[in-house]
Amino acid sequence: MVDILRFVSDFFKRSSDKDKKLAADISQIIGSKPANIHLYKLALQHTSASKETGKSGFRESNERLEYLGDAILGAVIADFLFKKFPYKEEGFLTDIRSRIVNRESLNNLAKKIGLNKLIVFDGNRKTVLTHKSMNGDALEALVGAIYLDKGFKYCKKFIIKRLISPHFDLEKIVETNSNFKSLIIEWAQRENRNLRFEIIEEKGNLHNKEFIAQIVIDDKPFTTGSGYSKKKAEQAAAEKSCEILQLK
Repeated sequence: MVDILRFVSDFFKRSSDKDKKLAADISQIIGSKPANIHLYKLALQHTSASKETGKSGFRESNERLEYLGDAILGAVIADFLFKKFPYKEEGFLTDIRSRIVNRESLNNLAKKIGLNKLIVFDGNRKTVLTHKSMNGDALEALVGAIYLDKGFKYCKKFIIKRLISPHFDLEKIVETNSNFKSLIIEWAQRENRNLRFEIIEEKGNLHNKEFIAQIVIDDKPFTTGSGYSKKKAEQAAAEKSCEILQLK
């Protein structure tokens, strides 16, 4: 009986220590102590490490928080750009926003703030595609967790002050030619190269589908890119090709 009590006590102590460590790490990232640590634990729980809850068979992971955070992140950045560029047309604002919140950008941003080190996942179930999106997905889920834990006002401040301002040079983004697809097509025509775009993968459900595009040059795969529309995926793949070919 004593051994059982000691085991239970040690178990809860370890759990408490882990929560304290996570709370400290989250505090460093978001700028204040979490009120509901469960939300942040859930935000960091990748679908590969999902757990079944209740009798419904629902598997708990960060996907629902990711959905929420994606909407909030997009809205806050749209508002920020709308006010920062009062005389720019809708197409310009949409382009700048998409370049900030595309999957590769969010993946890199998650690494910059150290979020990638906190994600819980099953390495045996992690595929190449989930690896590409896992960090960015967790960042969106974190935004969802902050919104539920701290409210919209604090969440907006976190996005602007801790994500956008320190990590994005808006002047550089604006100056850079964003129509990478046109650049790579023009290059192929100049160099007399055979170039085509292919959608090689689709994942997610009907309302949250991600596309993987591939650029093929002279029948050889060259680069891939992802996005939540075929057009954005092709642009992402084209941007990588432009970087490799030094066309930017």
